[in-house]
Amino acid sequence: MFPTRHAEVRTVREPPGGDVLSSRQATAEYDYVIVGAGSAGCVLAARLSEDPTVRVALVESGGRDRKAEIRIPAAFPKLFRTPYDWNLSTAAQAGLGGRELYWPRGHTLGGCSSVNAMMWVRGHRDDYDAWGEAAGPEWSYDAFVPYFRRAERWTGGAAETAGRSVYGTRGPLFVSPPRDPNPTTAAFLEACRGAGLTELPELNVPDPSGFSPTPVNQRAGRRWSTADGYLRPAARRRNLDVVTDFRVRRLTFEGTRATGVVADAGRVLRARREVILSAGAVGSPHLLMLSGIGDPDHLRETGTEPRVASPDVGRHLQDHLSTAVAMRCPLPVTLTGADTLVNLGRFLLAGRGPLTSNVGEAVAFVRSTPELAAPDIELIYAPVPFVEHGLTPPTEHGVTIGVVLLQPASEGRVTLTDDRATSAPRIDPGYLTDESDLRRLAAGVRRAEALFADPAFAPYTAGPMVPYPGAVDDEALARAIRDSCETLYHPVGTCRMGADDASVTDPRLRVRGVRGLRVVDASVMPRITRGHTQAPTVAIAEKAAELIRQDARV
Repeated sequence: MFPTRHAEVRTVREPPGGDVLSSRQATAEYDYVIVGAGSAGCVLAARLSEDPTVRVALVESGGRDRKAEIRIPAAFPKLFRTPYDWNLSTAAQAGLGGRELYWPRGHTLGGCSSVNAMMWVRGHRDDYDAWGEAAGPEWSYDAFVPYFRRAERWTGGAAETAGRSVYGTRGPLFVSPPRDPNPTTAAFLEACRGAGLTELPELNVPDPSGFSPTPVNQRAGRRWSTADGYLRPAARRRNLDVVTDFRVRRLTFEGTRATGVVADAGRVLRARREVILSAGAVGSPHLLMLSGIGDPDHLRETGTEPRVASPDVGRHLQDHLSTAVAMRCPLPVTLTGADTLVNLGRFLLAGRGPLTSNVGEAVAFVRSTPELAAPDIELIYAPVPFVEHGLTPPTEHGVTIGVVLLQPASEGRVTLTDDRATSAPRIDPGYLTDESDLRRLAAGVRRAEALFADPAFAPYTAGPMVPYPGAVDDEALARAIRDSCETLYHPVGTCRMGADDASVTDPRLRVRGVRGLRVVDASVMPRITRGHTQAPTVAIAEKAAELIRQDARV
């Protein structure tokens, strides 16, 4: 455990089997009850409680974000498979040789923004224009960008394009360039130059085709989660209760109107205006189905009485799949063994040194084939052998280029295993069920191999590291990808929004067929973005808060 200090969020804690404990009496009735204090939930709680005439409850199944490793960027793998992680696994994946993949998901205040690699990557203009086609022009790129800027507080000096600042400068979320990048990261950037890729002065431009250091959610070298940026300042308000260790089991209804949530021992929080699900691409469809909203045939199979027929609940699951191209490094300059007392001291005293690294220090967005209109592959550079989620600390020096499939053709589904809220849902991403995905991942590996072959990397590479097999033929490479690829932690789409009647949520994120119920998180994305899902999830929540306030005035 690393020592650190951070501001505390005042919480109303729900102990197992006990009554509400609080510095003041918590009420059982609110205007808004938000389920999930993650990347979206913290934003909603802060924005909705700006109105002093409403009462807001933010409920979180996990505990407070007290663990010191949350603050130390390079320590995020130490949070995996701990109480701060839901520790989920997929169903066996036929396209991956029957493997079940581990899915870490944040289980604390801040959710995934408290356990992720802090990469603030908006994605490509085409992503949001596709959302606009699915859900209306208010979700298109030009209409959506202001919500990114509303969230952002850029601290890295000038970041301009076409004479205009790329970022917002007054938002709650700090965004900065890498604080103290590893020396090998410069080799990656130089190799990208040598390959003729476009050098981007700033990554978060409308078309990020090219390469750049990674913008990160950090303040003075420390992680800056949505709990830090949004929730801590808002938690001082007396109209906001933050309830931790509160596992929601199902929703309550009066007719077709959602009226609240039920937790352990029958504890109930009621919502006068709305219940808002921000439990993520797994948790939100799971709660909808447990409450009778979903595919009626599937619900009956698991002993759940259908309330609203919505067959698409849990469907259209997409995720970014990644495979690692790892190479040994003959010099002791990588992040291997960086967690020394000396480096801890540098971090605590000055916010400097290798512990400020988010691991994914630079990226390149490329096309698997030249005729594509936009990138479909991301190359993430890590100055460490980052394999198997970093769960086993590396014992030798190495470097990694993670090859990420940005626009998978494959889709999957989240379903119930039974009608008990304590049972984990079945997660079947359907990885590589479309053969084109494997071909594009393999093309991305070839791009990574070419970068490692650049003279800039000559001092830092000395042969392949497991699980990367080295330069092999296409058939052997395909086997290696199937045997080793992992999630990049970006599931979306299971409560997709759209203008069509089959969509789970409408363009205002209201659940179809029910009143007083919305979903606000990555599950509403009609299509996965060419980037990382933290930034668009925060922007979705910023827009949703505006929509909710507008609807309350009607």
